[in-house]
Amino acid sequence: MKRSIFAATLLALAAGGAFAADTPAYVTAAVADASRPKADIDTDVLRDPADTLAFAGVKPGMVVGELFPGGGYFSRMIGDVVGPRGKVYGIENTGWKGAVKADQDMLAAGGPKNFTLDPETFGDFKTPEKFDLFWITQNYHDLHIAKYGVVDMAAFNKHVFEALKPGGIYFILDHQANPGTTLDQIAVLHRIEKAQVIREVTAAGFKLVGEGKFLNRATDDHTKPIFDAAVQGHTDQYALKFVRP
Repeated sequence: MKRSIFAATLLALAAGGAFAADTPAYVTAAVADASRPKADIDTDVLRDPADTLAFAGVKPGMVVGELFPGGGYFSRMIGDVVGPRGKVYGIENTGWKGAVKADQDMLAAGGPKNFTLDPETFGDFKTPEKFDLFWITQNYHDLHIAKYGVVDMAAFNKHVFEALKPGGIYFILDHQANPGTTLDQIAVLHRIEKAQVIREVTAAGFKLVGEGKFLNRATDDHTKPIFDAAVQGHTDQYALKFVRP
């Protein structure tokens, strides 16, 4: 195992990859996995998966609930990190056209063997076992968009709280919005203010224990939708790490 991690890291460095000195070896190995699709690897420069995985605290042996895998960009790497003793439950929205199929295609193309797909109505999820980590990247704001389905956010975050083991991590990464952004504006911009996320999640009993700034981008225009060509792929994003006491 140590030899394979070392070899994967060398491959990443040879390909021009760079990792922070304190990045765990199991994270560098997952990011450097040669079986990852080229399209995913090409996206790494925009999404910084090594810092994301390391900050979130994904570790070997964990049980992870991943909301909206979206074809498995992070699913593959999370599966690599948690390894054969860990599990990943991918909770996908049946209401988004092609979303479940994209996850199924990922599995058919050699996706992680420890990944279980759980297609659900928008905002719902099962807890087949207690999670060590509940993961949402770039989709927490979607839970506030009524056209996808009306979600009681207080109840949702409490559900996440109850689904986690004591000491479990609730990880949220999303696109920053201007102060006072309304629900109607969230639906247009696909952004949510960091302060709003913190208010909602801590109200469910979570404690905020860390903020990752590795995807902060001061040049982003928060008045533009994230799909606007002027900002797409380069939005200002925050990462928040909460813990269930």
